Amino acid sequence: MPIRLLPPTLVNRIAAGEVVERPASAVKELVENALDAGAKRIDVVLAEGGQSLISVSDDGAGMAPDELALAVERHATSKLPDDDLVRIRFLGFRGEALPSIGSVARLTLTSRKRGADSGWSLTVEGGEKGEPQPAAHPPGTRVEVRDLFFATPARLKFLKAPRTETSHAIEVIERLAMAHPDISFSLSDGGRRSLDLPARGGETARLARLAQVVGREFEANALALDAEREGVRLTGWAGLPTYNRATAAQQYLFVNGRPVRDRLVIGAVRGAYQDVLARDRHPVVALFLDLDPDQVDVNVHPAKAEVRFRDAGLVRGLIVGAIRHALTAAGHRATSTLTNDALGALGRPPSPTAAPYRPVSSWSPPPRPPSAALSAGQAAQAPLGGAFPGLAESIPGLFLPPAAPSGDAGIADSAHAATDYPLGAARAQLHDTYIVAETQTGLVIVDQHAAHERLVFERMKQALAEGGVARQGLLLPEVVELGEPAVARLVERIEELAALGLVIEGFGAGAVVVREVPALLGEMSDVAGLVRDLADELAEWGATTALSDRLLDVCATLACHGSVRAGRRLSLPEMNALLRRMETTPLSGQCNHGRPTHVILGLNDIEKLFGRR
Repeated sequence: MPIRLLPPTLVNRIAAGEVVERPASAVKELVENALDAGAKRIDVVLAEGGQSLISVSDDGAGMAPDELALAVERHATSKLPDDDLVRIRFLGFRGEALPSIGSVARLTLTSRKRGADSGWSLTVEGGEKGEPQPAAHPPGTRVEVRDLFFATPARLKFLKAPRTETSHAIEVIERLAMAHPDISFSLSDGGRRSLDLPARGGETARLARLAQVVGREFEANALALDAEREGVRLTGWAGLPTYNRATAAQQYLFVNGRPVRDRLVIGAVRGAYQDVLARDRHPVVALFLDLDPDQVDVNVHPAKAEVRFRDAGLVRGLIVGAIRHALTAAGHRATSTLTNDALGALGRPPSPTAAPYRPVSSWSPPPRPPSAALSAGQAAQAPLGGAFPGLAESIPGLFLPPAAPSGDAGIADSAHAATDYPLGAARAQLHDTYIVAETQTGLVIVDQHAAHERLVFERMKQALAEGGVARQGLLLPEVVELGEPAVARLVERIEELAALGLVIEGFGAGAVVVREVPALLGEMSDVAGLVRDLADELAEWGATTALSDRLLDVCATLACHGSVRAGRRLSLPEMNALLRRMETTPLSGQCNHGRPTHVILGLNDIEKLFGRR
């Protein structure tokens, strides 16, 4: 067949297939045009999910009649004044959106230039352009798209339900609104508004806008980011590790004000949270990158949804470093949603299937002679076990450390003063697993295994950074029986494991013998479990993966097995020592798997539970 030029209408419809995938794609292009025009208010109306009507109105610069006619021509734009595709400073620049939309829908442009005494209107129907006509309109522009894809009916088959298409449009507008907090956005169906984001001002405008979109909880659980390296600046907020989601849908990236999706950044975020978040959980972040336009290529995707950085390593390192620094500075802080969850559980009525609680023993305060009565100060300082004998026996799972001897006033005073610490003073242990501590403003419940796991993990990382992990020999080397493939995998990594403090040797066809373990792990009771877990992880990672590449994963496994186990009874000094170390250890708000290490309950919240407030 002979080669021929395609007619302009067909060319525009092909372009529309790349640029206008669904109604939300048209909304994105039109809202970006409004932003480029300097609008301060943008109102969007969708009918039937955008299939029958998309209307975008703004108060931007507006267009004259001759500009209206040019705006619907292919590759006509005002956004490349120097014809420079390297330094692009606007959201739109290709000049394809309006002619592409007009080729598959009924498009009406109505605009009035700022300072003009009247407006003008132009229609395009299925690619057929009309002539500009006078029209009444305030300064700014309104674009109406009716019967989207009427000229390409096959595309209608791929549209989802109106509610689904509307949700996609909402997501598009929300992402653009995050990058432009000083602009008002709204979305309605002509009557009911499903999105209303008023303009924000001041230094906290961007965080306030993020709170509007992501939720108020994000504002309370976000860590501020502000870092710069070699002309690339990163600002934004990273959520606490314990404030996470099941998917990466709430990870937002903006490059020079443009919302994009980039695999490099997603990988950098995952790396930054590697040792504080479970593999199946995802953090909530909003990252704003600002760099010279010639350092980033935004012309690599028809819908401008992806970018390419000139120095990808620099960008990745900046993101990882900034987030890790913020997480480390957060110390033992954990998300406030844990407190709300805990209060909700405490205030919830008991399950109808749960057995009613019955004390294991009946107890009432014994009569005390007047001479034995405690003063108010002594009662406040005395541990519960001494002030209320029999309480521990009356509540299953409660362990109260013995009271200080009557002559040890200094011990009682120091215990009372310990409530001034952020995590307070240990008062009791529940089910040999949870430490209950009293603070000046409430109480703290600590998961002893999760907390100690983080402490051990951070000490191992520090030891590795300082040159290696100290080892301690086992009094009796332990033989661990495994399958032959598992033994082979471990024996291949003998030298790498030794550098991490674990010394093993092959012991016949299906076993290894463990001779030394990391000294930081103390007296390990489950050496066999540790070895089996490492063998399973090596099988998952593959033979080509060096342990140095998975160093944090190995350290996390070692720390988990070397931590204080749930079910171990701790003394009062041990509990307080754990609390003090948590306060000075980075990232101690969550364990290596991303689970919270403690929950804080404020006195005001507790009083509300009991109707005191």
